[in-house]
Amino acid sequence: MIVSAGCVAQGGATFPPAGTTPAPAGGATAGAQAQVQSVLAVEGIQLQDAKSPYRPPEGAIFASTARTVVQAVLPQDPDHGYIVLYAFGTPQEALAGAQDEASYIASGPGKVQFVPGTQFTLRVLGNIAIFFPWSPDSPDPSMASVSLALSQVGDEVPIPG
Repeated sequence: MIVSAGCVAQGGATFPPAGTTPAPAGGATAGAQAQVQSVLAVEGIQLQDAKSPYRPPEGAIFASTARTVVQAVLPQDPDHGYIVLYAFGTPQEALAGAQDEASYIASGPGKVQFVPGTQFTLRVLGNIAIFFPWSPDSPDPSMASVSLALSQVGDEVPIPG
C-alpha cells in the first residue's frame, strides 16, 4: 500500500500559490517607483528594471497581487538588490497585505524561506506595498544604504519579533 501526503502551510500560503500568476503592476506603481529611485539617487545608487526574474517568498495576499520588480544596481552584488512593489486597490488593502507579509515572514514556514540573517524592509506608500529582503553579509557595502534610503518612503510595517 502506498500512502501519499501533502503539506499545506497554515493561513493558505504557498510558494508560489497553485494556479496563481499575478499580472505585472504596470503603471500602477510608477509614482512609488519614482520615489524609490529618488531616495536611492541621494545615496548614489541607481535603480533599474530587474534583469532576471525574481519572486521572494510571499504570504497569500502578496502572492496574488500585481507587482513590479526593480533592482538597486549593486556592482559588487549584481544578483541581489531586488525591490518588489505590490499594487493594491486602496491604502487599506496595501496595509493589510503588508501586515500579512510581516506575519508570514515571522512564522515558521515564512522564516525558513529566507537565508538566515536576512533583514527586511517593508513599507506602505498609499496603495503600494514595498518589500526589500536583504543581507547584511552582501559583498556590496551599498546594500545597507538601500534599506536606509527606503526607510524614507512611506510608512514602516514592522516584522513581529
